[in-house]
Amino acid sequence: MKNQENTPPVEEQKLVFPFQLADSDSQEIISTALARGGWLAEIFLEYTQFHHLLMEDDIIKETDESIRLGAGLRVLEEEKSGFAYTNDLGKETLLKAARAAAMIASSASTPTNSPPFPIPGSLSFERKIPPHALYPHQDPLPSSLEAKIKLVQETYQTAFKVHPHIKKVRVSLVETLQQVTIINSEGLIVSDQRPMIKLVCLAIAEKGARREVGLAGDGGRIDLVHLNRHNLGQRIGQEAATEALQLLEARPAPAGEMPVVLAPGQGGVLLHEAVGHLLEADFIRKKTSIFWNKLNQLVANPQVTIVDDPTIPHFRGSYNIDDEGTIPQKTHLIHQGQVVGFLQDRLSARVLKQNSTGHGRRQDYSCLPLPRMSNTYLDRGEYLPEEILKSIKKGLYARHFQGGQVEDSGKFTFSLSSGYLIEDGHLTAPVKQVTLIGSNLKVLRDIEMVGNDLLFSDQVGSCGKEGQTIPVTDGCPTVKIKNLTVGGML
Repeated sequence: MKNQENTPPVEEQKLVFPFQLADSDSQEIISTALARGGWLAEIFLEYTQFHHLLMEDDIIKETDESIRLGAGLRVLEEEKSGFAYTNDLGKETLLKAARAAAMIASSASTPTNSPPFPIPGSLSFERKIPPHALYPHQDPLPSSLEAKIKLVQETYQTAFKVHPHIKKVRVSLVETLQQVTIINSEGLIVSDQRPMIKLVCLAIAEKGARREVGLAGDGGRIDLVHLNRHNLGQRIGQEAATEALQLLEARPAPAGEMPVVLAPGQGGVLLHEAVGHLLEADFIRKKTSIFWNKLNQLVANPQVTIVDDPTIPHFRGSYNIDDEGTIPQKTHLIHQGQVVGFLQDRLSARVLKQNSTGHGRRQDYSCLPLPRMSNTYLDRGEYLPEEILKSIKKGLYARHFQGGQVEDSGKFTFSLSSGYLIEDGHLTAPVKQVTLIGSNLKVLRDIEMVGNDLLFSDQVGSCGKEGQTIPVTDGCPTVKIKNLTVGGML
């Protein structure tokens, strides 16, 4: 799951949803939502099944299933959003939510540039089918409890068998199926059925008084058959245990200014946080991003091309339609060092007089859509990874990121769970407790070498914004940054 796969052929999917609204009911609800004006009204329907399994202390400690069902009603009037949601899909409740959304969005004066709102019976709907199928469509969830238990046990036992120093293992498996339908005042009805699996292993190693934790995982918009076919349980168990054992031998990183090399795949999280968020169009239209006035300007080394692509088959951040019903598209954000685009939802696109790129995403029916990343990556360059390492006499190899913080100004702080010293062009001692400090514009300019080995991080990542969490993926090739502040031991 770390590399791109070929796009599967488009097939008409016959989706079966647990909710149905008659066209006449949809017309009445949309008309009610626009009764006070507005340029768009929308109904977002969601039904999501959750299946979770946890193994710890040699037993299956938890197994549970749950369901989320509801609708979000949104009205857009100029730049204002009126929004209401409910988990009751009865017609009268939806009408009540539509009236609430209309009241929130309405202004004191009558809008002058909003189109006439439809009246019941005047709005006709066209059911559309997305032009691509990026993941399997299956209902109900295909895997049995027995199959899930077998995979979790295999992962658990693999980690324990790596070395006697592994003293504790924890394995979790989450499988979901999200079904959504979007209906809006432009006559659109479109549906999607989105599977997701995430398998994660945590391993704890002990040696004397030292104790370290290793973490690994994978998944994506795939089914359990795919996980088993690629032996991901064995790989994930091995990787988690190996990282914990390596950290037992690691030492704190040296502090100071030095060259830093980002590992392929995992290093993409730094660019996701430090650059990607500030290219989301709501920050651009509000002028809170340092990139708001940088369109068509050179901001990075010409080797740098950053892309966001929601259409990579089976990836965690992919979707056939975004949460506004827009067909997503691969979007270049920075091309050869120049800012060329932003991630747009419908509201930001209208304000900025651009087209939506299909990046309006929401956590669930109770949330408003926002411009969000999907699968964001630094595109491949021309250098061999070994060339990049050989160019450094003394530096740091950033292998596994834990997370970080980024300010609107572009200043960031990131923590690494593991890395290596680079000495005379070779990886040497493992290090831990590493912090990277810098600013995004300086990092973009200081990227000196971009490798030809593009990889994507494990398919377990999530991204938070304004209280909403959504699945994402990031990636990069091996990248050399000329200079970063490394926080470690003086």
